[in-house]
Amino acid sequence: MEQFLIVALAHFLALLSPGPDFFLVARTSINAGWRAAGGVCIGIALANGLFITLAFAGLSVLREGSASFIALQLVGATYLLYIGGLFLRHAGQSNLCVSGGNATSSSAWRNLGMGFASGALNPKNALFYASLASMVASSSLGWKLVYAGWMFGVVLVWDLVVALAIGNKRVLRRFSRALPWLERTCGAMLIVLATALIMRLAWG
Repeated sequence: MEQFLIVALAHFLALLSPGPDFFLVARTSINAGWRAAGGVCIGIALANGLFITLAFAGLSVLREGSASFIALQLVGATYLLYIGGLFLRHAGQSNLCVSGGNATSSSAWRNLGMGFASGALNPKNALFYASLASMVASSSLGWKLVYAGWMFGVVLVWDLVVALAIGNKRVLRRFSRALPWLERTCGAMLIVLATALIMRLAWG
């Protein structure tokens, strides 16, 4: 139980630091409401679930320095540049009107795909789950299933909480003047992260 608490705490603290997934959930919730952002949250959770499965299975794709991991980092950096560019290009265009209607099936699948791509192409996710898996390598299969289920559930619940909070009309009204600058800041941060990753791979 003590080991579970340590791993669970480390995992949750990592979720608290804003990253590409957080910014994507936030912007989708701002533009289309928390229901639309829910699809993004599910996609992100599924991507994390994939990394969790790979990490606990001990596959070499998650080993730092391997060709597969380097390729994942390059693709991930490219995706971060793309998302950051979208944020900068559309900054200030949010109408701050949270939609209460149901999303169409096409937009729901699109949001889920965007969330999955964001989570799957974030190289930090791969390395993070690989490191957590190494901490519990000697645990039984039952405990590993508990760890995996807990991590998947926490990711999904946390992102949904973020979507609900940011998609709330009252919250949006309070931050309406700051939203364009928030979007620009998020976009710039994503581009800086991607550039730093590419430079580290080039000269590392």
